[in-house]
Amino acid sequence: MDTPQPTADEMLARVLHRDGLMLVIDKPAGIPVHRGPKGGPNLEASFDALRFGLPRPPALAHRLDRDTSGCLVLGRHCKATATLGLLFKHSKVDKTYWAVVEGGPAEDSGEINLPLAPRSADRGWWQKVDPAGLPSLSRWRVLGRGHGAAGEPLAWLALEPVTGRTHQLRVHCAAMGWPIVGDNIYGNGPRFGEPSLHLHAREIVVPLSKNKPPVCVTAPVPPHLQERLKACGWTGQA
Repeated sequence: MDTPQPTADEMLARVLHRDGLMLVIDKPAGIPVHRGPKGGPNLEASFDALRFGLPRPPALAHRLDRDTSGCLVLGRHCKATATLGLLFKHSKVDKTYWAVVEGGPAEDSGEINLPLAPRSADRGWWQKVDPAGLPSLSRWRVLGRGHGAAGEPLAWLALEPVTGRTHQLRVHCAAMGWPIVGDNIYGNGPRFGEPSLHLHAREIVVPLSKNKPPVCVTAPVPPHLQERLKACGWTGQA
């Protein structure tokens, strides 16, 4: 699923939260956050629409994979971006993802504690489970179970990456035997076409100020997840 370069109006429509320090936007699936070596559409190229009167566009405080949708945090100026970056680095930001996985765990909740390392030097961001890798912890809960159009078993999970390794949730789910639907690197997803990756950054909680409650933002479910989520019991509420 390739997403074209967002227009200014499309970017403004995707703002979920705005204050003096940060923005949270609803990232569309199918577009990288950074410009790649071959060019092409990327989210950063549309950030100028999100200045809201400031002299410079906002900057990324963290990353989401190209095919992952949902809550993406931007710092509105350099100091704010640095502060947010430290919160992410030290795992102070709570992130909850929704995923639809093939099959699914037998239990209703649990943890995945498997260290991760780069798969190989020529594979860039691709990761693998490796005893010598970096500690990586994910928590999961089953929110629903069901079957796809062909009768295949599916599960709807809430995933919380306690650590923030590259592709962590995708590798962990695949290593447990229930890869995320549409994952064309670690699972059984196609290189092109349907289904696209069923991973969505549903909620983010940012403790931005010591004197105020954390900022909690929820991203609506994108269209490409809705059919399989409904098959697993999602009622269609935003």
